[in-house]
Amino acid sequence: MKVHEFMSTKIEFVDAEKSVYDAVERMVDRRIRSIVVEFSGKEPEYGVLTSRDIVFKVLAKGINPKKIKVSEIASKPVACIDINMDFEDAAKMMEQSNIARLFVCDEGRIIGLISLLDVMAAELVAIARGNHDS
Repeated sequence: MKVHEFMSTKIEFVDAEKSVYDAVERMVDRRIRSIVVEFSGKEPEYGVLTSRDIVFKVLAKGINPKKIKVSEIASKPVACIDINMDFEDAAKMMEQSNIARLFVCDEGRIIGLISLLDVMAAELVAIARGNHDS
């Protein structure tokens, strides 16, 4: 199975110059755990900001989220994969890199996201279809 079969296309973006507070507000409102950070420039450049980043790098340290920019704590570059990558290869990449999400890119633009939950869902479908080796 290919990643495009299970990827989420509902991705939220935030400008790198916005405050962490702005990102938190959007993440809480949308009930999401990560948000794509867009850095300005000729070529699209992305980072990712996770709830873990916010809690560990800002809130737990007593930093006011209104006084720190998203760009200061976002992780970059993001891990991008091709829309036609096999799910097994994506799962191996996640395991080897110890990451919980991969962004699906097409011509340098983020068009989707797969998470650990998506990998588990794909495995259930593969088993149901009889496409599993175990």
